[in-house]
Amino acid sequence: MKVLVPVKRVIDYNVKVRVNADGSGVDLANVKMSMNPFDEIAVEEAIRLKENGVAEEVIAVSVGVKQNQETLRTALAVGADRAILIVAADDVHTDIEPLAVAKILAKVVEEEGPGLVICGKQAIDNDMNATGQMLAALLGWPQATFASGVNIGDGSAEVTREVDGGLQTIKVKMPAVITVDLRLNDPRYASLPNIMKAKKKPLDEKTPADLGVDASPRLEIIKTEEPEARKAGVMVASVDELITKLKDEAGVI
Repeated sequence: MKVLVPVKRVIDYNVKVRVNADGSGVDLANVKMSMNPFDEIAVEEAIRLKENGVAEEVIAVSVGVKQNQETLRTALAVGADRAILIVAADDVHTDIEPLAVAKILAKVVEEEGPGLVICGKQAIDNDMNATGQMLAALLGWPQATFASGVNIGDGSAEVTREVDGGLQTIKVKMPAVITVDLRLNDPRYASLPNIMKAKKKPLDEKTPADLGVDASPRLEIIKTEEPEARKAGVMVASVDELITKLKDEAGVI
């Protein structure tokens, strides 16, 4: 069974994001980029499936700019067998919309014929949480979202999902799309020898046109701004003063 893992290049989660002064978007100049953390978990899960004999091949795929090669090489370094880059933009500030990504991934799935697609539940740059669900709808496949546990059986996958009320376990028929949550596993680090080996692993490049997909944006970003700064706290002398402030100033009681 092949396992397809979509990965996205985002601003590293340790970096403090800055907004351009003109509100045109996020400042990406000299900013460290890395693989989306949820996608790292998806790659790790796919590699574990291969190590356990469930999967035969792990394919990493990314949609975006040429620089996404770095992200794919990271996936190859930790254990993916090969990678596919869909060059859909020239400008690093261009974020390909979830529907376009889902359509592109659907075409890749048709070409590669995987038995399972594992992806992060969302990207930390736009928090859309939509691509996996859209992909499942386009393919007509079952989907299991927010997975914190995955057990592949004979022709089905048993998935433990994180929901508001706790944990929910469902079974879906294969092939399927699974989106993963933070508590599924702890991603491994790439060793230096594996980083060197990753440079020799196959990485194919295509464009949306090659797949017959129109990736033109349907949304227009009007303005980007930072959230309002949190006001400093105040010390109160007594419980009575606290209650007064909560009632008269905060309006919460």
